[in-house]
Amino acid sequence: MPEKILVVDDEPRFLRLVEANLSAEGFEVLTCANGQEAVQQVVDAKPDLVLLDVMMPVMDGFSALDRIREFSMLPVIMLTAKGEEPDRVEGLNRGADDYIVKPFSAQELVARVRAVLRRAALGDYRGEVSVFRHGDLEIDFASAEVRVDDKPVYLSATEYRLLLQFAHHAGKTLTAEELLRSVWGEEYGEDKEILWVCISRLRQKLEENPKRPLHIVTRSGMGYTMPGEAGGR
Repeated sequence: MPEKILVVDDEPRFLRLVEANLSAEGFEVLTCANGQEAVQQVVDAKPDLVLLDVMMPVMDGFSALDRIREFSMLPVIMLTAKGEEPDRVEGLNRGADDYIVKPFSAQELVARVRAVLRRAALGDYRGEVSVFRHGDLEIDFASAEVRVDDKPVYLSATEYRLLLQFAHHAGKTLTAEELLRSVWGEEYGEDKEILWVCISRLRQKLEENPKRPLHIVTRSGMGYTMPGEAGGR
């Protein structure tokens, strides 16, 4: 069964172009023209990924992303205008998994979509240790559930994949380049902004004091680490 992509944009010509490019690659494509329709489509059609424009009538992309994140962690890629860096950061801060800057090529579109879908699939990790613990943090690999102080924490697919990298390499310092390539893919090796935002979001969700993190610690000039020994069962 082909993977289902929901494309949300208020420009009909753009929708037709994206639909044609994705359909040619074997994806099933759904389209709609505003954020309100997008939220309903996520509920009704259950797509595997959403391509979500920022500037739209009725409900903008940021508001739609907020609504979607209330009930779903499916992958979302934001579509932003060239040069609008604040929009890209805002989307990542609200839980988007990636962004694409308009205008973009068909090759870039397909590569980004496949990369995010691949990360979402890899996030469903099954390892020898079924539960990982680091202080008050607990990761249940079998159910892909995360808890802090026995309270559930809801992560996007990319946030969870990034957290797994730290869990699998607890005690080791990972460089930004290593994290970008292992979580986002080879083509993201220099895109440090997306890593900084994702780590910031993880700290907000996992740390009692995000400014003095215990689970994801910065090693100045070296990278990031989940320090000390971790336990499991």
